[in-house]
Amino acid sequence: MDRAVAQTSLRDFQTELRKILLSLIEVAQKLLALSPGAVELFTKANAMLDEDEEERVDETALRQLTEMGFPESRAVKALRLNHMSVPQAMEWLIEHADDPAIDTPLPGHTSPGTTGAEASAEAAAGSSEDDEEARDELTEIFKKIRRKRAFRADARAVISLMEMGFDEKEVMDALRVSNNQQSAACEWLLGDRKPSPEELDKGIDPNSPLFQAILDNPVVQLGLTNPKTLLAFEDMLENPLNSTQWMNDPETGPVMLQISRIFQTMNRT
Repeated sequence: MDRAVAQTSLRDFQTELRKILLSLIEVAQKLLALSPGAVELFTKANAMLDEDEEERVDETALRQLTEMGFPESRAVKALRLNHMSVPQAMEWLIEHADDPAIDTPLPGHTSPGTTGAEASAEAAAGSSEDDEEARDELTEIFKKIRRKRAFRADARAVISLMEMGFDEKEVMDALRVSNNQQSAACEWLLGDRKPSPEELDKGIDPNSPLFQAILDNPVVQLGLTNPKTLLAFEDMLENPLNSTQWMNDPETGPVMLQISRIFQTMNRT
């Protein structure tokens, strides 16, 4: 019973955290838009996200597989399915060599539409001398950043759940709601399917005591003026499994710790 209660409590926190992050992102964007050189700052942030996207596949592991004679596209797929393990990826490639679906892209891994150079060039276009144009430019950069942070479902979990008879859209929704946790996604699919995917895009009530307590915290206030905090929020919003990375970061970790403590304190009261 204690374990079940703990799992439910964690799920509640993760659901509430998403709402908190959505609302904090709006606040951070407004604060950072007032900073000198904001356009240049977020143009660089946009480029950083492009670099991160390109580094998702281990280049050394990919080179090992391609040198063995495996096509690059298949090698990339195998590495993503096997968490960048070369031996397991090689085994998968051999086992699925005659599989007609071997060249089918993994769900959630489609070709990016706009390259980093193009996105940065677009973001930097126009004059920053005019305040209104600069604000419009920042808005476009924020939109590009959000598009790059689209949810990426765990490929193995997608395949496993689809093999149970669920269609791809249902599975993608389930994994998004359950933060890429396969067992939780399965429970969601077999249960009442709450929260719904639509609820994930709603922020927390800005007038709620919880959100006001978070905004009143000095550590959070300082963190919201740091561009890295905004990028961390965006990343955790769409890639919850990256939360540990940001919790351990010396700049963003203290902010996340305060949010967690405030939530737990108010949840108990």
